[in-house]
Amino acid sequence: MKYTVITGASSGIGYETALEFAARGKNLIIVARRLEKLEGLKSVIHNINPDLDVVIHTSDLSVTDQAYTLYNSLKQYQIETWINNAGLGESSSVTDQNLEKVESMLRLNIESLAILSTLFVRDYSYVEGTQLINVSSALGYATYIGGITYSASKYFVSAFTEGLAKELELKSAKMKAKVLAPAVTETEFEKTAQDVEEFDYKNFMPMYHTAKQMAGFMMELYDNDKVVGIVDESYNFNLRDQIYPILGV
Repeated sequence: MKYTVITGASSGIGYETALEFAARGKNLIIVARRLEKLEGLKSVIHNINPDLDVVIHTSDLSVTDQAYTLYNSLKQYQIETWINNAGLGESSSVTDQNLEKVESMLRLNIESLAILSTLFVRDYSYVEGTQLINVSSALGYATYIGGITYSASKYFVSAFTEGLAKELELKSAKMKAKVLAPAVTETEFEKTAQDVEEFDYKNFMPMYHTAKQMAGFMMELYDNDKVVGIVDESYNFNLRDQIYPILGV
């Protein structure tokens, strides 16, 4: 019994990615804050394949200690793939940003992601067929004025994961570390980033992908040996080797 762990699975890219893995017959551990959303996803997955084991874990990974609690609670499971998808945005200038929200974002986007990645790599780096996929952003490769702190947090995700991929390669590890870098995607992200009740992508965004499309790109990255799956300025999806320069090799 092997499992795929997906954080931020209650909606958006995480939700659609869970459905993609379920369609491939993968047992799932789905993680998010909202229990009712996870229960709904579990029901949809069982409609796809009633034989799959779907484990629900509620966790608020903007609280750093909960990253340790989550990982330790999964010790009984054999994990094949770990996807750190949970993330938070902040769309405002630095002078206007809500620091309480920024603190939560940095704990979620950086601290918990680094903790969960490290713990998974320690336990599974020499296990054949294992993958770690961290969800960054196209803004983890280009700074966005109006969301500088968010961009910086995703720069960390990109650089950390690309460096980890090289580190694993140099150690002849079995695990592959990869980074998915979406551009604008139709999810709940903009609502939380802008603190609005609703956000109309069709009226405000000239180009974007649906969460289902991004989940499809996730699977392309999963199936490929490239390290980076990134959406470019023309909204084409590209599979690439490391983008950041690697020193110390």
